[in-house]
Amino acid sequence: MPATLKQLTDFLVNLGIEQVAHTQKNYLAHLISVYKLMQAAACDEELCRAGLFHSIYGTEKFQGFKLPLSQRAELAELIGQRAERLAYWNCLMDRASLDAALSQSSEPFLLRNRETGESISLTRRELHDLCCVHLFDWLEQAPRSRFGWDYRRQAYRQMAERLGGPIQQTYERVFASAPVSAAT
Repeated sequence: MPATLKQLTDFLVNLGIEQVAHTQKNYLAHLISVYKLMQAAACDEELCRAGLFHSIYGTEKFQGFKLPLSQRAELAELIGQRAERLAYWNCLMDRASLDAALSQSSEPFLLRNRETGESISLTRRELHDLCCVHLFDWLEQAPRSRFGWDYRRQAYRQMAERLGGPIQQTYERVFASAPVSAAT
């Protein structure tokens, strides 16, 4: 039986992440907000779980908390293989390699592991799922981020257009509140 949202948040609380700062709130609040934003856009539960744990191993920009990679199996048991794999890719990818993959039209879509330099080969569906997780992380924090509205703006727009439907609508709604100078 899959863990409940309460069990998932209890796991995170037991790691002490509510004490970690993240974009003018605490890390736990950011993770829960990403999860709920994804739910509101009709993402499936596995994607929402990946969103809840999207930065659990640390990312290119966020190093405030890093669950040791030796705990991947434990996390996969808790949130599911697909969700854990998406969270892992989101954490370890070189973001420029994701941006480059967005311009590709055919598989395989290659990401670069920013720590090992190894290539990660994704299918079209895996790229779609990773874009979803990565985009919602940004949509949740863009209004508060020190990086500003224009940070990787073209890449995030490409992700939203690629994903379409309610996800693209969420992107448009969030970016409708951007200052005029950032609206280009």
